[in-house]
Amino acid sequence: MGRLRYSMSVSLDGFVNRPDGSLDWVDVDEELHSWFNDEAREEGVFLYGRRMYELMAGYWPTAHADPAATPAMLDFATVWRDMPKVVFSSTLDEVGFNSRLVREGAADEVARIKAEADRPLSVAGPTLAATLIERGLVDEYRVYVHPVILGAGTPFFPPVAGPIPLRPVDRREFANGVVMLGYEADGPS
Repeated sequence: MGRLRYSMSVSLDGFVNRPDGSLDWVDVDEELHSWFNDEAREEGVFLYGRRMYELMAGYWPTAHADPAATPAMLDFATVWRDMPKVVFSSTLDEVGFNSRLVREGAADEVARIKAEADRPLSVAGPTLAATLIERGLVDEYRVYVHPVILGAGTPFFPPVAGPIPLRPVDRREFANGVVMLGYEADGPS
């Protein structure tokens, strides 16, 4: 069975973006990007909601044409292009770039994918993650805390009905001030 990882950059106050959706506060330098690339290479499938898919598909397929792309960015572009992706959306008509579209039943489909997977799965985006957290499908959380307070935006965690016990399993500090905190769900999922 595959393990499901929810991983994103967050502000110190727990937001994944500004109220307008901007990510201009995120500092992903070569060291952090290389870490993300290695993490992504471990995974077998990227799981996206519509907004995250559109954000990723808006840049990574053409990153090789960006003269400002760093070696780590070019490496991730290859990882992203080759990685199977499942996109959950009721509004998109089609998806590309080695992606499959699922229109409904996200939690049931992710449970099925987990049961068949032999590698970790990754969910990116707080809306889809909220559905999967609610169903107890997330096995691991990797929170990349950036040294900035936003004051508002989209929260990393959704409101939950009760406590979700977690066990710390990893911690790493990066030279740019980002701290990665890794936690596992304390119980079966």
